[in-house]
Amino acid sequence: MTLADSKKLTVIFRIEPGCLGPEGLSHVDKFCIQAGLKLQRSAPAYITWQVEPRHDKTLPEIDYAILGRALSRDHAKRYLSHFDQQIDSFEMEAFDELPDIIDQYFGR
Repeated sequence: MTLADSKKLTVIFRIEPGCLGPEGLSHVDKFCIQAGLKLQRSAPAYITWQVEPRHDKTLPEIDYAILGRALSRDHAKRYLSHFDQQIDSFEMEAFDELPDIIDQYFGR
């Protein structure tokens, strides 16, 4: 299925430097680039991943948008339901994949 970029759900996934260990701050920018590429390769056609450092703890770990416009979690939930995807399982898969991406990044 081909979907125009203007119709894709952008998933903003914020990574805390601390999850990369004590030197995480020096790795987080490069890690986010690699994690974004990895997540995008396995993403469904209706998702665009945007992985960025979470320096501001007041921001949630996951946000959603379309064309740069923020969506509430409820709107993202409805969007995902059109593709028979449950938001809770979608988010859980992302968090479950994170340790493997971290291991790959550090060559473990």
